[in-house]
Amino acid sequence: MAEKKKKIRVVIVDDQTLFREGIKDVLTGEKWLEVVGEGSDGEEAVALAKKLKPDVILMDIKLPKLDGISATRKIREDNPAINVLMLSSFEDEAHVIEAIQAGANGYLSKMLPASELLNSIKTFTSEGLMIPQQLMGKLLHGLRKMGDNGTPSQALLTRTEIKVISLLGKGLSNKELATELSCSVKTIKNHLNSAFHKLGVGSRTEAVVKAIEKGLISSEDSRIL
Repeated sequence: MAEKKKKIRVVIVDDQTLFREGIKDVLTGEKWLEVVGEGSDGEEAVALAKKLKPDVILMDIKLPKLDGISATRKIREDNPAINVLMLSSFEDEAHVIEAIQAGANGYLSKMLPASELLNSIKTFTSEGLMIPQQLMGKLLHGLRKMGDNGTPSQALLTRTEIKVISLLGKGLSNKELATELSCSVKTIKNHLNSAFHKLGVGSRTEAVVKAIEKGLISSEDSRIL
């Protein structure tokens, strides 16, 4: 008998009750996930993360008591295994950069249709990267403007690792990466683990951001802009 897949446990945090309930309605009924908690401010988000230890928190960026950025930073410091997807009406590069630097694993617009939101969460839970192309472009543009006064990582990535990381910016899955590089999915995972270790990161989003910051890849390499 096949082993039953574990449901993705989700917490929704938004101060607007109608929006929060709307998201819950969209997610409820999906067999692969379960909404296990709701919060209306940043302090509640931190408390729910500690109590429930969900797989994913959908977090509004603008929250009372403790804003979504600060709440994300606290949650990720306390429990790095919890993934935070920022839901926001703000799509400017400053907010995207701030969210990612705080530890958010992804950044989604509140304007997304329900079907796209579901697909985004599903893609994220399987691949660990969720910044839509238009927002990733703004993120990279902001990082380039900030500049990097440091030097590339001492433990330089191999050419293959650089290629893998650059393709992550296009949102390719491990299977698609394997096809692109004519190798096995296991080999791709090995390349990712090695690159993550060298870059000192724990997620695909962080890897792309760090590689850009260090000048190891560019937006032209990843064809994002």
